[in-house]
Amino acid sequence: MDEMWKKLQNGTDIRGIAISAEGKAVNLTEDKVRAIAYGFITWLSAKTKKNTGDCKVAIGMDSRLSGPALKAALIEGLTGEGCQVYDCQLGTTPGMFMTTVLDEYSCDGAIMVTASHLPFYYNGLKLFTKAGGCEKEDIQALLELAAQGSTGTGSGKGTVQAANLIDSYAKVLVDTIRQGVNSKVNYERPLQGCKIVVDAGNGAGGFFAGKVLQPLGADTTGSQFLEPDGHFPNHAPNPENPAAMEAIKTAVLRNKADLGIIFDTDVDRAAVVSSDGAEINRNALIALLAAIVLKEHPQSYIVTDSITSTGLGEFIGQLGGVHHRFKRGYKNVINEAKRLNQEGKESHLAIETSGHAALKENYFLDDGAYLIAKILITMATLREQGLEIQSLIKDLKVPSESVDFRLGITVDAFKEYGTEVIQTIEEYAKTMEGWSLVPNNYEGVRIADSTPAGQGWFLLRLSLHEPVLALNIESDVPGGVAVMLNKLTPFFKKFEKLVYSFH
Repeated sequence: MDEMWKKLQNGTDIRGIAISAEGKAVNLTEDKVRAIAYGFITWLSAKTKKNTGDCKVAIGMDSRLSGPALKAALIEGLTGEGCQVYDCQLGTTPGMFMTTVLDEYSCDGAIMVTASHLPFYYNGLKLFTKAGGCEKEDIQALLELAAQGSTGTGSGKGTVQAANLIDSYAKVLVDTIRQGVNSKVNYERPLQGCKIVVDAGNGAGGFFAGKVLQPLGADTTGSQFLEPDGHFPNHAPNPENPAAMEAIKTAVLRNKADLGIIFDTDVDRAAVVSSDGAEINRNALIALLAAIVLKEHPQSYIVTDSITSTGLGEFIGQLGGVHHRFKRGYKNVINEAKRLNQEGKESHLAIETSGHAALKENYFLDDGAYLIAKILITMATLREQGLEIQSLIKDLKVPSESVDFRLGITVDAFKEYGTEVIQTIEEYAKTMEGWSLVPNNYEGVRIADSTPAGQGWFLLRLSLHEPVLALNIESDVPGGVAVMLNKLTPFFKKFEKLVYSFH
C-alpha cells in the first residue's frame, strides 16, 4: 500500500481533504471512497463469514458539504458488491453503531461519513462492526484491500433502503431517560419544568432538542444552531473550542436555563453548562460522570487519558473509585477499560478530557447523546431533592492555573527525536529540587513539583499523529506555571530541532 493510501488513515478513522480550500489538495475523492467501500465489505465479509450479498451495512453522514457525494460513492461501492444498504441520511456516529444492535436494522457493519470537529473542507469515515469501532489494524487491512481495487466480480445487485435512524435512536434515548428517572409524579415527562438549551454547532445534534428533550417535557426555548450547515457559520462544532463554549454559556445565562448542552459535529462528544453559567467540561465533566457512575457502581475503576488533573484523581478516590490514568486517544482509553474488566477489575467508565465518554452499560460506545442522557437522569432526580447538577462536583479541587503548549519537531524522524527529549527530561527532573516522577504513568513523562512556588505538575508527551511534543502544566498556586516554565526553558533550549513559544 503506497503513501497516498496510508495518509488517509488517522488512527482508527479515515480522514482526508474532501474539498479544495486554503491551498490544500483533495485526497479523499469519491473514487477513493468507492474503493474503500469495496475494501470494507470485502473485509467484513471475511470477518463475518458471510457472502457480500448477505451483508447489511448502514450509511450515515454529518452536515459536512462533501457528505452527500461521499455517501453516494459509498453506497455505489457497496451495492456493486451486492451488499444490502440502509441509507440513514443525516445521522450521528454513535447512532450508526446502534444499527448493528437495534433489531429493526441488525446490520453487520456501519459507516459514518464525518471528520468530527475538523474544518469544513475535511471529511472522513468512522467504521463499525457488531463488536464496536474498527481498530487500527482493521483500518489498515481494509485500506490495503481498497488500494488493490475491486475485482469486478460483485453481483452489482445490492439494494438501498431509506432509514430514519435519528427517530429510532431518539426513541432509545427517550426511553432510557424515562426508565432511569422512573418518576412517580410524571413518568412520561420527567423533565417537565426544566429549561434546557442545546447548541448543536450546526452539526448533526440538533435533533436532541425536538426529538429527545421536548417529548420529555423540557422547555428548549433559546436553543441555537440546530440546523445542519456544513459551513459551520457560527462557531466550530467542538466542546473544546473556547468560542463554542462561550456561545452556550451566554445562551444559558440569557435564557435563565437550568442546563446547557453542546455537541460536536457527529455527536460522539458533548459537554454541559450549569445554571450559573459554569462550564462543566474536561476534568469537571469527568468528575461529574464519575460521581454518577460511582453511585451506581461503587469502587469502579474510572479510566481517563493522561492529562487529567491531580484534583480529579483525589475526587474520584474520595468517592471510593479508582482513578486509572492512561494514554491519550479515546480508543486507547476505551480498550484499557475493556482490558481491566477482562482482568476482573470492574470498570464502568472510560472518558477522555476531550469529551469522549463511554460507559460499559452502553457497549463502551463513546456517545455524547448517551452521556447527556445519564446527566439528565441525575439532574431530574436531584431536582426532586431541591439540588442542582453542579452540587455533585462541589468538592472537586480546581487548579489555579492550567496551560497547554505544543513544541514542534523539525526533523523527519520526529518520533525518535521526541522520544529522546522525553527520556532526557526524566533525568533532568532528578536534578531539580522538589521534582519527582509520578508513578503509574502510561504516556510520556509526568513530573510533580512539590515546591511552595510550583505546587503542581507537568506532562510531556509525544503527539499521537503529528511532529509535536505536547506539554501540559497545572499549578495549584498563582504563578506556579511560570515557575515551572522558568525551570524547563533551559532544558528545552538544548534541543535545536524544537520550535516553541511559552508566551
